[in-house]
Amino acid sequence: DSWSDYGSRDKPGTTLGRTVPDGNVLFPDIFYTDHLLFYERFSAYQDYILADCKASEVKQFIAEYLEKVLEPSGWQAIWRTNVFDVLVAVVDVNFPALKAVVQLSEPFLCESQDSSFTLECMQELLELKEHQVLLQELFVVYDESGGFDQTALAIEHVRFFYRCIWRTWDEEEEDEFDYFVRCVEPRLRLHYDILEHRVPSGLVADHQNLLSQCEELYEKFLNVRNSISSNDSDSEAENVSMVEGLKLYEQVEHIKQRLKVIENPLLRYVFGYQKYGSLQAKGLRSTGAKVIHVVPWNMKANLLQQLTRDKLCPESCGALEIQFHRDPLAAVSACYEGDRVIICPGHYFVDGMFSIADSIELEGYGLPDDVVIEKQGKGDNFFDCTGANVKISNLKLVQHDAVEGILNVHHGKTTLENCVLQCETTGITVRTSAELLMTNSDLYGAKGAGVEIYPGSACTLLHNGIHHCKEGILVKNFLDEVYEAPRITMVNNMIHNNEGYGVVLVRPAMPSEMKDASAQETTGTFLSLEETPETTKSRFLDCMLHTPRFLDCILLNFEIWCTQPTQAGDEAACAEGSRQEQPGCVTDELELCKRAQTSEQAENNSEIANVLGATSAKKRQIHRKRLSELGFTEADDNLMSQEMFVSVDGNQFKWNGKGSFGIFFF
Repeated sequence: DSWSDYGSRDKPGTTLGRTVPDGNVLFPDIFYTDHLLFYERFSAYQDYILADCKASEVKQFIAEYLEKVLEPSGWQAIWRTNVFDVLVAVVDVNFPALKAVVQLSEPFLCESQDSSFTLECMQELLELKEHQVLLQELFVVYDESGGFDQTALAIEHVRFFYRCIWRTWDEEEEDEFDYFVRCVEPRLRLHYDILEHRVPSGLVADHQNLLSQCEELYEKFLNVRNSISSNDSDSEAENVSMVEGLKLYEQVEHIKQRLKVIENPLLRYVFGYQKYGSLQAKGLRSTGAKVIHVVPWNMKANLLQQLTRDKLCPESCGALEIQFHRDPLAAVSACYEGDRVIICPGHYFVDGMFSIADSIELEGYGLPDDVVIEKQGKGDNFFDCTGANVKISNLKLVQHDAVEGILNVHHGKTTLENCVLQCETTGITVRTSAELLMTNSDLYGAKGAGVEIYPGSACTLLHNGIHHCKEGILVKNFLDEVYEAPRITMVNNMIHNNEGYGVVLVRPAMPSEMKDASAQETTGTFLSLEETPETTKSRFLDCMLHTPRFLDCILLNFEIWCTQPTQAGDEAACAEGSRQEQPGCVTDELELCKRAQTSEQAENNSEIANVLGATSAKKRQIHRKRLSELGFTEADDNLMSQEMFVSVDGNQFKWNGKGSFGIFFF
């Protein structure tokens, strides 16, 4: 019997833990089943409970499962509601109704919010309910024999399903879809993503609010639908009800679609969450005064003298107010427009997020390694900047257990100068309409891209190190007609030791590229690895000349592997050649090798600039074609000046796993 493999019926003794119920009444211990892992619940629902059932068959499949594993009588449970807890004994199970037939246990044990639930009241309540209560309201009393392990687990699965998975509107889902695949799996994954802090707290709040709204609107819709009589009368009241019902139905469907977006891990961050639209700047103080906020870790007399001389008493700051804080987060939270935060040397641990909506300066007094801000606990972003002109300098930021990136620039301009960023997930994200100026800084450790550049943004990177990330710099797709081209300046950066590419461009696949990919599917590559760098570059530029369409990002993924030799390979080849020459020519060969490396770095910079520029030029062609289709023969100069500004010069790309530059097609 395959059912005997699930649970512990044939094993001596229980395999489940026990827990003491909360409250003042001495209830017996109950089975502890809240700790089940994702794969345990996933396997139970997929293999034993729901399988390939349809939405309309869910209750029937659950009943059939319970008949196989549930003990019909002989066990005790605590019947829990929002009002009371009471100990009951189960004497039978009504499987089709998913209810248990119970009676009060002796001695009578009950805990409630008030003293009105006496023995007589509870007996009367059970008689009104015909002694039947929902199985998911029962918590099985612990039994060390192991005979009721499957019963406790089965009830836990039913309880979890109706609490976290099932929606009241699921019964109206179309039956041609597999209910487990369409609803159960994504909701189960979302539940555990939330438990493991992989979903931003704001998105979790949005999800809960949408669920509550949908439940409320769906209940109103059912009431309106039930109030409409089944006859063909054409009364004014019924016409009004039908119009109201249609409006409620549209609202419910809209919220259901938003919920599905959040439940889909591929879509929830793209379409499901607008977190920062309501973040408001404080502006200037009512008095117009500006304040210097000082955060001392351990203020000594000599440090105070130096700080006063260097930062607190310049000629133009004599009338400024000075405030002292122990916590950098508290100092930033106290800032208004134009304020300045000076953080003295020390290692600061913060449990929270820096939300900077005003134009302020945040600087460390000393070297970055001397002024460290480390995030404690799991959470969302570390730094979120929406201010018109934010400057962060001379700090080391350390991120742990993150959900989102270390620094997000959502609006305005953020300047990052002489900083060290030890990342956890993605590094810096420059959103649409935002601007980043990053100079003389070091960024490493991102499990995603070190820097993500969104369409319509401006990103200037000067003299930085970006290394040991999944990808170095990622430029998001901007070919779609609703996006503006970003402005990118990259000068004298060292981009090295990244797992993937040094720089990656993400854009839609062209129709011809889709055909080429299908023709070469058996080779496993999109471009032949035998092509020369010149041929590869030519194909890159040729790809830009086809008409792009925005494709569904879930359906198609292609990747172009750079065909140029890696820096490490060139060095090895050069060294090998040098060893084979006569000793007298070693100096000349090393000089030639150095020149070859310099030439290759220049080619890498030129290739990136050319491909990004060609993509921007294609976007300009798309706009011109759109205007022509609309009947505009002469384009507005402002509308047509969408071409990307690209300046890529003097950057060094070394030891990146897949090469200096690549294009990711979707």
